[in-house]
Amino acid sequence: MTDRDITERVTVGAAAELLGVTVRTLHHWDEIGLASPSVRTGAGYRHYTDADLERLHRIVAYREAGLGLDAVREVLDDTTAAIGATLREQRSQLAERIHDLQRLDERLERMTRAHEVGILLDEDEQIETFGPDWDPAHTRHARTMWGGSVQWAQFAERSASRTREQWRSLSDSMARFQSDLGDAFGAGVVPGSAEANELVERHRQTFSHFFPLTREMQVCLGRMFQSDPGFAAHYDGIRAGLAAWFRRIIDESARAHGIDPDAAIWR
Repeated sequence: MTDRDITERVTVGAAAELLGVTVRTLHHWDEIGLASPSVRTGAGYRHYTDADLERLHRIVAYREAGLGLDAVREVLDDTTAAIGATLREQRSQLAERIHDLQRLDERLERMTRAHEVGILLDEDEQIETFGPDWDPAHTRHARTMWGGSVQWAQFAERSASRTREQWRSLSDSMARFQSDLGDAFGAGVVPGSAEANELVERHRQTFSHFFPLTREMQVCLGRMFQSDPGFAAHYDGIRAGLAAWFRRIIDESARAHGIDPDAAIWR
């Protein structure tokens, strides 16, 4: 054996450093018969030859191209394998992954923006969708008030996937409800009656498109509808006294379900 033969041998550690992989990776490739050191020294150490290193370099190249170990073995060991076809298939799979990742990135971007701004419509689109009385500042105010709550997160998660048409449909549903609420008040519907309770349940279901609304949380909203000047003005603008009546029918419905409105909390 010549000195040249000796200098062409490379230890497992040196090969790992040369290739930019771990020793554990080389041991694994050895165990599965993909690439093994060809030389064993008298002391029992295993070394790679130049031919071994060339095979390792090819393995690393194909692994970096995304091929699985079985595909790499086929490319290297099967002389009939159509390497071009294998690589084209890999590119096709990669294109699908890129497309999926782009869609995921778009969803993450919408989710991020929804957590930051709430409704993913610009101000003109919001006014066109929700009507001329809509103030886009409402959502910014809500973000300031409840941005750290679970309910804001739930609102954002739903907002991220909601289209403009879906927002318009939801807005129409709320408008129809408020119109029917005003008509019921004007007709003298009694709090606690079946008709009043049906309106309360309809409100809870409609509002739950924003986030799940429990009956206790609905009671808290009823208080706010009466006490908050903005909400009170909105409902009393539909019919004078509607805000207070709306709270009463919510409270009576809560009592029918075993909830004390005076003790209700946001939960």
